[in-house]
Amino acid sequence: QVQFVESGGGLVQPGGSLRLSCVASGSIFRFFDMGWYRQAPGKQRELVAFITSDSSTNYADSVKGRFTISRDNAKNTMYLQMNSLKPEDTAVYYCNTKVAIPAFIWGQGTQVTVSS
Repeated sequence: QVQFVESGGGLVQPGGSLRLSCVASGSIFRFFDMGWYRQAPGKQRELVAFITSDSSTNYADSVKGRFTISRDNAKNTMYLQMNSLKPEDTAVYYCNTKVAIPAFIWGQGTQVTVSS
């Protein structure tokens, strides 16, 4: 099994920035397309960005131009740089593979709250 630990969330004012980190427990991480997901209260979890094993990226329209996903395979770590944050970005953010794989276990996520 591979487990993930997300960190870097917090409370930030509209227009602010945060950088999220996701550390995977195994080096097999490097072979998979990975995604950042978020789940807001009362809503389904959604994929906001993903990065392929060779570092091609793709973003949901709602975050395009504001969020940047990256990965450091040597550190088994993925990042999400979030700029120009909006109240609607408030959610718990998770990382996992882009395509569900049972052996990859969801972490606890990291709470991002955008509020003045």
